[in-house]
Amino acid sequence: MTTIDRDVAARLPEIRGPLSAAVVDTLAGGRRDDFDPDVATGADPFGEDLQLALHVCYELHYQGFDGVDSEWEWDSRLLAFRSVLEHVFLDGIRAAVPGGDDVGGLLDELLVEPVEGGGVSHFLRDEGEWWHVEEYFAQRSIYHLKEADPHAWVIPRLRGRAKAALVAVEFDEFGGGRADQAHSRLFGDLLTAAGLSDGYLAYLDHVPACTLATVNMMSLFGLHRGLRGALVGHFAAAEITTAPAARRMDQALERLGAAPECRYFYTEHIEADAVHEQVLRHDVVGDLLDREPELAADVALGIQATDLLETRLTEHLLGAWSAGETSLLRPLHPLP
Repeated sequence: MTTIDRDVAARLPEIRGPLSAAVVDTLAGGRRDDFDPDVATGADPFGEDLQLALHVCYELHYQGFDGVDSEWEWDSRLLAFRSVLEHVFLDGIRAAVPGGDDVGGLLDELLVEPVEGGGVSHFLRDEGEWWHVEEYFAQRSIYHLKEADPHAWVIPRLRGRAKAALVAVEFDEFGGGRADQAHSRLFGDLLTAAGLSDGYLAYLDHVPACTLATVNMMSLFGLHRGLRGALVGHFAAAEITTAPAARRMDQALERLGAAPECRYFYTEHIEADAVHEQVLRHDVVGDLLDREPELAADVALGIQATDLLETRLTEHLLGAWSAGETSLLRPLHPLP
């Protein structure tokens, strides 16, 4: 029975309700009791409890947790329980998005930025204070310290030009063969330069469900071959919207006098993602739909789900900050 390296793995998080307790307590105790699927009946698909439970289940496929046996990754009872949680989450997403299969129209909409933008990067560029930036870094660390890993799951599910092009994008995301230039490492450097912890999942107990949901969506789509179209749609949407937001983040960090390492993470994305958006749209999405046109509705789902969950996170962040409150479950420091 093997366990995860202590230098890599995070500790199990604090529970947030009966669903996360069923998962966390089981993993912590190492017991193999049956899971009761009825406990998920009526659960909020976007709530703290379900999202944390899903995140812990998914993490077993990434770096795992300190002291948790690696064989839990394929435990049949845990996987069955995860499937129940996934159906609640996916049903919630499907019910909240308009659906359809107009992939070209959806991607065109993403390329048009409103004149009066009101997103998080706009706020941080124009009026944000350093504590807002620190919170934003902590929120995004849950994904950026594993950046591009969820998208790698789709590689064996693609063929031809779509596969080759997506691998080319992933090669850039992983540093083009240089470990020190992998985007996850660059974000670790950013955290260190900002005076924050660069530990993997160091802020898991701090971030709310709306942050976990953005990462859980990627894992959900990536781990299911039947949702390969949704993962591709999500990846395309993310790459299209990243470069403009990264430019505003660089401007925000310049205004606040941030360290060069903080700015470098975003300037790297300005250049890389401007190219990636074209590759994903034409070579990945285009070739996938040429081969499997029946996946158009799934690709649309991935685009719409990304917008839905990013909008929910944006509303949470800006709502908390406009009220002078922390966006985290627990603040990093006493608020000014």
